[in-house]
Amino acid sequence: MADQVRLIKKYPNRRLYDTRTSTYITLADVKELVLKHEEFRVVDAKTGDDLTRSILLQIILEEEAGGAPMFTSDLLAQMIRFYGNAMQGMMGQYLENNITAFSEMQKKLQEQAKHLYGDNAAMSKDLWAQFLNFQGPAMQSMMGAYVEQSQKMFHQMQENIQEQTRKMFTGFQFPGQPAAGQDASDKAGEKKK
Repeated sequence: MADQVRLIKKYPNRRLYDTRTSTYITLADVKELVLKHEEFRVVDAKTGDDLTRSILLQIILEEEAGGAPMFTSDLLAQMIRFYGNAMQGMMGQYLENNITAFSEMQKKLQEQAKHLYGDNAAMSKDLWAQFLNFQGPAMQSMMGAYVEQSQKMFHQMQENIQEQTRKMFTGFQFPGQPAAGQDASDKAGEKKK
C-alpha cells in the first residue's frame, strides 16, 4: 500500500484533502511532498480530472513571488513564445533533460559530501556552496558551449530538411524557382534571347 501513489483531492472550496492521512493539507504540505520525492497525484474531487500540474505551477508561482525568483521576465516571455510553436514539445523535453542532468550532478556531489562528512548537513551544504562558487563559472561556460553546440546542430538539421525537401520536390516547378534540370544561368540566357 505504501508504494501506491498518494492521492490528494481538491474540493470546490479549493481545499486539498490527503486521502492517505485523512486530513486537509496546504500547498506548503504539497511542497514538502515534492521535496521528499514522494509520488502523489492531485485530482478534482468532483470530476476526477488530474490537477497535479496546476498545483505544481501554483507552488512555483508562490516560490517566484517569495523574493528570490529563479526565472527572469525575459526567460518567462521566451517560454510563453514556445507555446503553440512547432518547437513546444521539443523545448519541454530539452528543459527536462537539462534539469534532470543538473539534479543528478547535485545528487552525486551530495552523496560524496555525505561520504566525506557523514550526516553533518551543514558541512554538506557548505561543500555544495563552495563547489558552486568555484565551479559556477566553469559550469556556465560548459552550459554555454552546450547551448552553442545545440544551436549549430539545429541549424544543420534545418539545412538537411531543406535539402531533402528540395530533392523530394525536384520534379515540381515553383514560382521563382528554376524548372527541374534547369539552373538559374540557363534561365537568364533564355531571357536574353
